[in-house]
Amino acid sequence: MEQQGGAEVLSQEDALSRSGPVWLRRFVGPILSVLMLCLALWALYRLAGEVSYHQVGEYMHRLRRGRIGQAIVLTALGYAVMPLYDLFALSAIGRKLPKPRVALISFISYAFSNTLGMAMLVSGSIRYRFYIQAGLTTLDVAKVVLFCTLSFWLGLFTITGVTLLLVPIPLGLPFAHWRLLLGVGLCLMPLLWLTGAALLRRPIRLWRWKVQLPSLSVGLRQVFVGALDWGLAAAVLYALMPDSLALHFGSFLAIFALAQIAGLISHVPGGLGVFEAVMLAGFGATGNQALSAPILGALAAYRGVYYLLPLCAATVAVVIREARGLRQAALLTPWFNGILPPFFAGLTLVSGAVLLFSGATAVLPGRLELLSDLLPLQVMEVSHFLNSVIGMSLLILARGLQRRLDAAYWLTLVLLLAGAVASLLKGIDYEEAGLLVLLAVALAPAHRLFYRRASLFDMTFSFGWLLACATVLGCTVWLVLFSYQHVEYRNDLWWQFSFYHGNAPRALRALVGAAGVAFLFALTTLIRSARSRPTPPGEVELARAIPLIKQFHSAQAHLALMGDKSLLFDPDTQAFIMYSVEGRSWVAMGDPVGRDDRARQELVWTFRERCERAGGWPVFYQVNPDDLDLYLEVGMSLLKIGEEARVRLAQFNLDGKSKKVLRNTVNKLVREGLRLEIVPVEQTPSLLPQLKPISDAWLREKRVREKGFSLGAFDERYLSRTPMAVVWQNDKPVAFANLFLTDSMEEASVDLMRFAPDAPPGLMDYLFVELMQWSKAQGYRWFNLGMAPLSGLQSRRQAPLWNRFGALIFGRGERFYNFQGLHRYKDKFDPEWEPRYLAAPGGIALPVVLTNVASLISGGLSGVVRR
Repeated sequence: MEQQGGAEVLSQEDALSRSGPVWLRRFVGPILSVLMLCLALWALYRLAGEVSYHQVGEYMHRLRRGRIGQAIVLTALGYAVMPLYDLFALSAIGRKLPKPRVALISFISYAFSNTLGMAMLVSGSIRYRFYIQAGLTTLDVAKVVLFCTLSFWLGLFTITGVTLLLVPIPLGLPFAHWRLLLGVGLCLMPLLWLTGAALLRRPIRLWRWKVQLPSLSVGLRQVFVGALDWGLAAAVLYALMPDSLALHFGSFLAIFALAQIAGLISHVPGGLGVFEAVMLAGFGATGNQALSAPILGALAAYRGVYYLLPLCAATVAVVIREARGLRQAALLTPWFNGILPPFFAGLTLVSGAVLLFSGATAVLPGRLELLSDLLPLQVMEVSHFLNSVIGMSLLILARGLQRRLDAAYWLTLVLLLAGAVASLLKGIDYEEAGLLVLLAVALAPAHRLFYRRASLFDMTFSFGWLLACATVLGCTVWLVLFSYQHVEYRNDLWWQFSFYHGNAPRALRALVGAAGVAFLFALTTLIRSARSRPTPPGEVELARAIPLIKQFHSAQAHLALMGDKSLLFDPDTQAFIMYSVEGRSWVAMGDPVGRDDRARQELVWTFRERCERAGGWPVFYQVNPDDLDLYLEVGMSLLKIGEEARVRLAQFNLDGKSKKVLRNTVNKLVREGLRLEIVPVEQTPSLLPQLKPISDAWLREKRVREKGFSLGAFDERYLSRTPMAVVWQNDKPVAFANLFLTDSMEEASVDLMRFAPDAPPGLMDYLFVELMQWSKAQGYRWFNLGMAPLSGLQSRRQAPLWNRFGALIFGRGERFYNFQGLHRYKDKFDPEWEPRYLAAPGGIALPVVLTNVASLISGGLSGVVRR
């Protein structure tokens, strides 16, 4: 992981925190976007209040093929220009990639970001995925995304400002009186950028960052490509506008650009509603039915040509690209497994929205006439109703696909095909049917990615997902009201069935069907059984866990025997997770324990969903590099927290100069009468009364108290479950340690180690050496010396902030904890150091999570301070 992208803090799906700035980002931001959408739809409804849906559809139906072809050609030219953003960015940072590869990455990123909005987030995420595969570092990708975003806005400001200054706008339009002021303000920003590029050759310091402005030639490239991109985008819509508009391209371009700025600022996906409302207001179409209907028709056609066609093409490109990867096992990486399920979930969400919107609108007259000659009315009515029911079901199942549920996969496949058939039977909507069949064909070979057998009713819905579903349903309601605003509502309207006069009743019934599906699913999830709070395991649970512990490759699994952590088993008792709750953090100790990888994988999902239902944060402490995929797949962040020392026993010995001190210490203590005895687990309980005084004296001497969670304590029930290593001096015990031994002979380790205050110096060296030699003789492969916290973290300038902070504490925090001393002590046994990670939510939750983990280990916050 450290070699991919150069960062040890990995991306996550989202932070679960709901406090402070994260709460604002996760809740207030989306809510404001939805409010902006509602405001735009209300304004659009008022501006086009006299326009009927039939008038808009009639204009689209009458658009000449030549105009549509012209718009498609201009769209192709526009998307052909977009790779220049990336090519210029790569050239500016001194990186070079094959032009076809850059063009494909650029096309896919812009096709999705133009449609979904949030350009920097969406296109940045896609670029990160593809460019990391191409060999760029995380810093390189960040520079490319920043360069492209700046070029995007500089071009928009330039073309808008210059047009407003040079092209007169009819005085009757709302923007006419402000055009010079707006033009100067918008032109000022690219001029300042170019001036800075020409004059400021030294980096500008902003807080702790140094920003190097590009050269003047690079700045001119940014402005040029951005302006050309926006000019072609405007030309696409201009080709579709009605002749009655009587506005030359310059004036049209100014209004188009201002509407795009409003849509981008609103953060509504694709500027939907906002862009249309500003365009209507900009052209003075308020109350002018003869002008509003054609403009809305042109805008709808523009959405289809400039947004949906490239999105479908990009979807096909991604599917083909990843289908090739399915035949190459080397490409089945954590990234590959991580990106496809959310990708299919997003397309399923879009498909559901398309079906709902289609159910809210009328069938085209020509197709309706053909349908009336082919099918009975009952078939059409049932198909129309089922189409909306399927659409709402797909919105719900999309969440199941994101969570990799097997049931969601099969149901989605069935409903996609059923929706395609219903689309043809309800109105010969071959466009919708083609989209659904294409998604089903792409989804079919990806079954291996949807491996979870959990129930659909147990999955949790994030706030953002619920808001997205509610927004789609709300837009469907608005579309019904807008499409049939001239239909007089009557109670008997619900029961009217007719080919030519039943569009409004069909839309109302379909809307009720979709709302009913949403209500029934919400009801079933609300009445599911309540989840009990975590409780410590009893003897029965520990007995179930012991076989799994003994067969696990890591001896750390024996910490479950402490009994202070709850145990979460999979249904077949093939694996378990041990965890404790501190504050909002549900902290699992280590990786899931078990030999069945599928059961361990499912447990991580189950644990996360259980945390979400309880409003908590899932955390996995001290996880192994081999299992990082488990946490990346569920969208968690990974932070390196230290390194674990493991001695390869086949190579361990006391020969050579480097082991002279250890060898002399062991020989000296043997001469003083020390000997090691391995006490079987059956005899441990009878020995504990002799060892208790040693433990109490050790705690008093060190002025510490018992720890927990990741460390053992002197608890008779716990120690009675493990073998004991006892050091005797003559007939008196002077030290002891309980042993973790795996039946697989993979690893041996110790947990609780205590020695008497009057024990001879070097006793711990003697204990470790003797234990390693005994473990080697028994046939164990490794001896685990435990973790050295914060070791191995880098303090380079480009390293993540956590790494630099951890490296600082490791190097200068000796007054609080002997970090370096612990690492040096373990290093003299010549171990192999392996990194250990913390898997947790990112963002503002992280400091709280780290505090909670420290509190669990130390037995409370006071223990963190008091040792």
